[in-house]
Amino acid sequence: MSEIPVRCRAVSVVALRRKAGRNEVLLLRRTGSLRGEWCQIAGGIENGETAWQTALREMREETGLVPQALYSADICEQFYEADQNSISLLPVFLAMVAADQLVALNHEHSEFRWLEFDAAVALVPFSGQRSVLRHIERDFANGTPSEHLRIL
Repeated sequence: MSEIPVRCRAVSVVALRRKAGRNEVLLLRRTGSLRGEWCQIAGGIENGETAWQTALREMREETGLVPQALYSADICEQFYEADQNSISLLPVFLAMVAADQLVALNHEHSEFRWLEFDAAVALVPFSGQRSVLRHIERDFANGTPSEHLRIL
C-alpha cells in the first residue's frame, strides 16, 4: 500500500488592519506560480527558521509590512499538490498591522488590495483560503483571540 506524504514547508499569513471602523485584509496578485490569482502572504520555510519567523520574513519581503502583533491563527491551510503527489499543510498566522502602513510589493506580486472579508472571500480562488478568511474574521476580527495564540 502506498501513502501520500504530508509536508509542511511553507506558511500563510493574513494581514489585518482596522481602518475607518472597518476590518480589512490584504490580498496580493501573484506573478509567478498561480499567476494572476489573489492570495494572502505565503512563503517557504528556510533552514533554521521557525514557522513564525518565516511569517515575519515573508511579510517583510513581499509587502514591506511589519506587524504590530502576530498570532498563530490556530488553523492550517491544506491542499493536495498533484505534481508532487503530496498534501501540503501550512500553518496560518494573523498579523495585525497599523492602518497607515504602506505596502511595498516585491517582484512576486503585481498589485495589492485591502478588502473587507466578504470581498476578499469572493476574490480568492480556493476553498481553503475562504475557510481561513472566515476563521480569521470570526475569531480575530469579530472576536477576541486568546493571548495564548499571541507570538509578538
